[in-house]
Amino acid sequence: MPDPDLSPEQSSLPEAAARFGAYVLAEAAARARDITLATGRPPAAPPAPAPPVAAVPPEPAVPAVEVPASAGCLKRVLRGPSGLGTAGLYPARRAEAPEVPEPAPVEAIPVPGLYFHPVPEPDPVRVAEVSRRIKAWAVDEVDLYPDDWEEEFDGFSVGRYMAVCHPDAPSVDHLMLATRLMVAENAVDDCYCEDHGGSPIGLGGRLLLAHTALDPLHTTAEYQPLWAESLHADAPRRAYRSAMEYFREAAGPSQADRFRHDMARLHLGYLAEAAWAQTDHVPEVWEYLAMRQFNNFRPCPTITDTVGGYELPADLHAQPAMQRVIALAGNATTIVNDLYSYTKELAGPGRHLNLPVVIAEREKLSDRDAYLKAIEVHNDLMRDFESEAAALATACPLPSVQRFLRGVAAWVDGNHHWHQTNTYRYHLPNYW
Repeated sequence: MPDPDLSPEQSSLPEAAARFGAYVLAEAAARARDITLATGRPPAAPPAPAPPVAAVPPEPAVPAVEVPASAGCLKRVLRGPSGLGTAGLYPARRAEAPEVPEPAPVEAIPVPGLYFHPVPEPDPVRVAEVSRRIKAWAVDEVDLYPDDWEEEFDGFSVGRYMAVCHPDAPSVDHLMLATRLMVAENAVDDCYCEDHGGSPIGLGGRLLLAHTALDPLHTTAEYQPLWAESLHADAPRRAYRSAMEYFREAAGPSQADRFRHDMARLHLGYLAEAAWAQTDHVPEVWEYLAMRQFNNFRPCPTITDTVGGYELPADLHAQPAMQRVIALAGNATTIVNDLYSYTKELAGPGRHLNLPVVIAEREKLSDRDAYLKAIEVHNDLMRDFESEAAALATACPLPSVQRFLRGVAAWVDGNHHWHQTNTYRYHLPNYW
């Protein structure tokens, strides 16, 4: 494969493509399973101005290098191949599925002015099976929660969440990899940090010991059994240990190590927020956004290749351009959470930091104006994510890169869809 013609500031990408191009093609052929690529996704028409997206004709799986890097280009790149002879690439897509997503079966009111892409509801049969399995795992395998938390667990709708975020997962087994990790991460957040007995006091010690369930302790024979026993001491550690065991069985070594690294980032973000809570400090807006780049959803989209049954090679994942795309995706999806959980957090005890609260405090805006500005921050992050992903897809047209970018974009869209439609947890403020 010839090197793509790149601008000087992206000069490291052709070198990576040249070095790993043959490997990626062979690895994709060897490891790829049934593929359900993300469907085309027309942008919503929010009141806030958004760049127009022109109609795009069907494209081959690997786009031409000369395609301009724009939001419209991203839609074309991430949609995947279509046309005569490509139906076999989409085994999980129903033949009768409409081109335009059907309305969600539950109330679905997006944040007005938010830039997002609508997606269809996931397969209800797949959702039901993931929901059944994850509840059995939580109750029978890891003893995750007491009986009086069952309604909250069900209301989280984690099976639907992961099914809509990973449309290219070839099987329910693959979806369960992400679902267990998502539930385990939330158990740590709730039990150590927030809703169910969490506290900033002593958080560092709790997180460190829990992290050893992901990144095992290597110690002497005398102390190894004591550490192993500690992994069953509480629900978060039991969940981390079990979810990571399942993940390691399916993931390559570099994929597992990548996930551990992103979880360390997450825990560092938890500690920063806890430190601010202990000192009653409201950070500057840029400081808050820095914390949210660590305390965010990044560990979820970064495993999209493992859940999809393939592997993006470590050297391509580590490219600065790919790291920027992943970071922007994590940042945008996390601000979505800030916006949809705003009223839920205001109703809780104490002051819960989120982007609208920090903007209101630091920039002396009303609650309404601060919330509207937070929407603008999200929209800027989304458009940066799309343009950077499009540029990377054009610069490095390797199949595994293209598919990984599709997976990250599908996660971004699915994350918004779950927040938008989960009215059990979220209700919007009355600012319009």
